[in-house]
Amino acid sequence: MPNSPSAKKRMKSDKKKAVRNNTVASRLKTLDKKFIKCIEAGNAQDAQSQAKVLSRAYDKAAALGVIPKGRASRRKSRIALAVKRTASK
Repeated sequence: MPNSPSAKKRMKSDKKKAVRNNTVASRLKTLDKKFIKCIEAGNAQDAQSQAKVLSRAYDKAAALGVIPKGRASRRKSRIALAVKRTASK
């Protein structure tokens, strides 16, 4: 239990941040699953549109500090590679 007023305030703000972080992380997972379904189905058009949405979501998550920027960059790179492979089939 917090003793100082600043610790109480920090607890409140941490809860708010946790809710936001969980929301953003959940959205990333959902978009990732949709993208993977498109890739597995071999649908290049849908995969490309999903990749655009997913890449933007990773950028936003990194900007908010939900995930590290390096992780976002790595995953965006792998998304682009998957789209390229699907389009070449």
